[in-house]
Amino acid sequence: MKKTNSGLEPELVRKATLADVARLAGVSKMTASRALRNARDVSKSSLAKVQAAAEQIGYVGNNLALSLSSQSANLVGVVIPNLTNTVFAEVLSGIAEAIDGTDRQSVFGVTDYDPEKEYLTVRNMLSWRPAGLIVTGLDQSEKTRRLLEAADIPIVQIMDLDGVAVDAVVGLSHTRAGADMAKALVGTGRRRFGYVGCGLHRDTRAAKRHSGFVTTLAAQGHSLVAEAQTDAPSTVFEGRRLTADLLAQHPDLDCIYFSNDDVAMGGVFHCIANDISVPDQVMLAGFNGLDFVDSLPVKIATSRTERREIGRRAIEIIVNDQRLSSGGNLVIDLPPTIDLGLP
Repeated sequence: MKKTNSGLEPELVRKATLADVARLAGVSKMTASRALRNARDVSKSSLAKVQAAAEQIGYVGNNLALSLSSQSANLVGVVIPNLTNTVFAEVLSGIAEAIDGTDRQSVFGVTDYDPEKEYLTVRNMLSWRPAGLIVTGLDQSEKTRRLLEAADIPIVQIMDLDGVAVDAVVGLSHTRAGADMAKALVGTGRRRFGYVGCGLHRDTRAAKRHSGFVTTLAAQGHSLVAEAQTDAPSTVFEGRRLTADLLAQHPDLDCIYFSNDDVAMGGVFHCIANDISVPDQVMLAGFNGLDFVDSLPVKIATSRTERREIGRRAIEIIVNDQRLSSGGNLVIDLPPTIDLGLP
């Protein structure tokens, strides 16, 4: 039978095994196995030979079998609310940057802010015996939290510090973020405040910002004149519609706080279309500091969050298992920076 360039029979090439990789690389089967898992005690020379051999014959390996034998896989599960929000796309970018070069691989699931879907996603991910799990928020249902507490792997909850973490947490206090924005806006001399928000019944972090904002306004001797909310998801369209409704009833508002930047952009479009000067006549404030804010034709205030850094730090905790030296729950606070958008 004719040999291939690899020196193996064609049938073996089609059904490449770990033994084929080891023979082609000139190492033991155990060394080949450890090299393909990026074990630290494999020499650079052996690692290069094994990787080249695996690539040459198209060997993929069986990580499921490895997970069954070692009781864990190299997978890191990531559970996020949605993929349409730029915020979570940037968190995933930070995760991808930090996991590159490690022996871990991330997989993600989307919950659509549905507690039951979150429970099923977490349960399914844990059934694969991952090396760690990253979950958005601290407000899981009781049954989901029980799964996380019993997992016996690094669990990192991200984006929110307002609550009790299962294990480690990386993010910011949304209550404090709302409070800080209230103080900053009062400091600009604004006195008649409105609020526009979307989906606060699902987005608990936006609800916490709203609470911190309202409570701090009261402590400063002010209150919301009016607010407009919808159960619909956050969109530019809803932001524009709600801003129109709010200002039609209260045209003397001099400041509007929005649940996030997407909704605030809708407010910008309404004001431009109706010759309402921003920020001179009415100041608009969002949350997240998304890139498009700097490209708007008018300046708005926002809280610039460390989205990519949150993703990077979460992966570092899992890869390095920083729980071991934390002496308990590890809390990494990455507070946002307020940008009032003023000259």
